[in-house]
Amino acid sequence: MLTHFDPRQWAAAVPADVPHAVVIGAGLGGLAAAMRLGAKGYRVTVFDRLEGPGGRGSSITQGGHRFDLGPTIVTVPQVFRDLWQACGRDFDRDVDLRALDPFYEIRWPDGTRLPVNGDTAAMREAVARLSPGDVVGYERFLKDSAARYAFGFENLGRRPMHRLWDLIAVLPTFALFRADRSIHAHAARRVRDPRLRMALSFHPLFIGGDPFRVTSIYALVSHLETAFGVHYAMGGVDAIARRMTEIVESQGGHVVQGAEVDEIMMDKGRARGVRLVGGPQVSADIVVSNADAGHTYDHLLRNAPKRRWTGRRLSRARWSMGLFVWHFGTRGTRDLWRDVGHHTILNGPRYKGLIDDIFIKGRLAEDMSLYVHRPSVTDPSVAPEGGDTFYALSPVPHLGHADPVDWAAEAEPYRRRVQAVLEKELLPGLGGHLTESVVFTPETFRDRYLSPHGTGFSIEPRILQSAWFRPHNVSEEAEGLFLVGAGTHPGAGLPGVISSAEVLDKLVPAAVTRRTP
Repeated sequence: MLTHFDPRQWAAAVPADVPHAVVIGAGLGGLAAAMRLGAKGYRVTVFDRLEGPGGRGSSITQGGHRFDLGPTIVTVPQVFRDLWQACGRDFDRDVDLRALDPFYEIRWPDGTRLPVNGDTAAMREAVARLSPGDVVGYERFLKDSAARYAFGFENLGRRPMHRLWDLIAVLPTFALFRADRSIHAHAARRVRDPRLRMALSFHPLFIGGDPFRVTSIYALVSHLETAFGVHYAMGGVDAIARRMTEIVESQGGHVVQGAEVDEIMMDKGRARGVRLVGGPQVSADIVVSNADAGHTYDHLLRNAPKRRWTGRRLSRARWSMGLFVWHFGTRGTRDLWRDVGHHTILNGPRYKGLIDDIFIKGRLAEDMSLYVHRPSVTDPSVAPEGGDTFYALSPVPHLGHADPVDWAAEAEPYRRRVQAVLEKELLPGLGGHLTESVVFTPETFRDRYLSPHGTGFSIEPRILQSAWFRPHNVSEEAEGLFLVGAGTHPGAGLPGVISSAEVLDKLVPAAVTRRTP
């Protein structure tokens, strides 16, 4: 992994007869793309503006605590195994995955809890304790979920969707599955208990979707969890990113950190390379952008004419919510809070009202729901001896609303409110054990990841912003330009961004060595 870039060194290192691919961004999607391009015979150079690989899946260490900055779990590990296999490697030799049981525990203000795991019989009993009259409806929902997984993930999610015919061909199945109905509306048709409706419909929040407005196809997540389990990678997702970097470099590629791409260079309608901040230009046969689709079209192609993804079209898009993430460390707590596992979902008193405040009204609500990550119960190395490492994530409005939240003024008061909720509902006495504290707000996502409006997950995955309607993996704005990552097809989340590189693999021809005089 290079920490600086010298154009002269690069020119000497890349043989002129080997097709060159430049990848913008060393997030998980960009690294997966680089691996697949390297396996196809391309010499690959990845440029990334951050200090280390992984993008939102990177980590920082402070006071002996390693804080995972983004995704905390691995679902559908098969997409990683397929990626590794395409490069002649064994994922399970490179990455130590630990299955979690339970996957997570959901808690409500009335004191009830629902531990979620992959044991169908145990889940049936847990549902019966929560709402005996909903067991049959819950089982029907699981069958719905399996059918939607086969269609939505294995079919749509792992193949290109850039041609209009791709959309037309699947419209009958969309109609059959009532894709126009929201995931919450679908759950409400199967179960009556509002707590169960929440438990079966909240998953789109982890890819930036409003459960009351995104398509019911996302019911597939319940099957995905049951079929493949929920895993934690020892060392965090950051460890996966570093193994991916090693593979790219073993293929002869380079991952250059601290090098920000400022513009995609065009010639006669074709992407011919990139210009870095500070002036150096790097030529390429193809360019792959793992930057957010909005940043790619609004900034990186700002001097190129655009037909489809103009600034006007992007300005009309519905964007995912923002995220407030409090990373904190504690001392002397390893044997404290024994009933708090690896993942806990703390529900506030409202569900739809809170979601509307976040997505529709753009208002920072007084109440909150929290996703709490405590990796130290699985991986003690993330914290000093006897301590714990946590993060508490609260969905909040993005910065693109008419009256955006002033996080310079609100960050610390909101952090104190998060702490108060945690002390009351989950971690009594937390204040007396705190050591380290790091806060990420939507402004951090905007500045660190160049995410439009500081969103956590790019464009919201509504039905008219998914599949063919989403920015395509092969760009119609520039020949030789391709997109991977959360903002393109199939969407956000680890399985989505890794699958976007699999889609890319189906679109880019194998490298053909050029004859040189």
